[in-house]
Amino acid sequence: MTKDEIVEEIKRLKKKRNAVILVHNYQIPEVQDIADFLGDSLDLSRKAATTKADVIVFCGVNFMAETAKILSPEKTVLLPSEFAGCPLADMITLDKLNRLKKQYPSAAVVTYVNSTAIIKANSDICCTSANAVDVVQSLQQNEVIFVPDRNLGHYVSTQLNSKRIILNNGYCPTHIWITKDDILNMKSFHPEAKVIVHPECNPEVVEIADEVLSTGGMVRFAKNTDVKEIIVATEMGIIYRLKKENPKKEFYPASPKAVCSNMKLTNLENVMWSLQELKYEIEIPKEIIEKAKISLEKMIKIL
Repeated sequence: MTKDEIVEEIKRLKKKRNAVILVHNYQIPEVQDIADFLGDSLDLSRKAATTKADVIVFCGVNFMAETAKILSPEKTVLLPSEFAGCPLADMITLDKLNRLKKQYPSAAVVTYVNSTAIIKANSDICCTSANAVDVVQSLQQNEVIFVPDRNLGHYVSTQLNSKRIILNNGYCPTHIWITKDDILNMKSFHPEAKVIVHPECNPEVVEIADEVLSTGGMVRFAKNTDVKEIIVATEMGIIYRLKKENPKKEFYPASPKAVCSNMKLTNLENVMWSLQELKYEIEIPKEIIEKAKISLEKMIKIL
């Protein structure tokens, strides 16, 4: 089948299944182009929950599809690539979290949405990269266990002197590839460019940013700024969307190494197969969904 034929078959199957296609900002261009909704993981899940679709096809990684299932338990949620996981999410296990809770019994547990359903279910509240500071600040406890990402947790600690942040040694393997030298090198070629950085990057990269933003924040910044050149320190997939939506502006990836192989596992063929065979379906025990939904809903109130 040609690319156009596959796209037409996806449209046909989508109508047949009463499906909606959610696509994360880091996906490959041709998958972004078939999205019903394009954005960051939580925003996509929230939008899907408001639709009348019976089936959600989540073009992203496993924890994102799990979040969609938690917020829409009555819908069939599909992950087109069975092996699209997230190393960061896997860097905190329930056993490890329980050890931290035992070690710091008075601490609240704040879990980044880039985490598995079981970890969300055993947390006090979730957060996004955009609202992590506000979430931690909202808590009565002065001690906070922050999982799984040490870099986002460290960024929160630099913004809040009133809280003791206990970090888990997790990190995004894609974002840590971006170095301070990468940024300085790009600035030497584009001295007028503004630097926007995802808080999953290493602290020394965050420190030299003009703006520290989630992927959704990057999309909004690019649209609203008068700046014509922007160095983007996050996974390279977002560059396609930024250029498409802002054709008169220039966007430069901070590092060519910032590519998430898991995000690139989804393609048009496996989206089509997913709709044909209703695979791979996300299934989460009811009790986990109920507990995880509480921590997500607490977070959503702060958005």
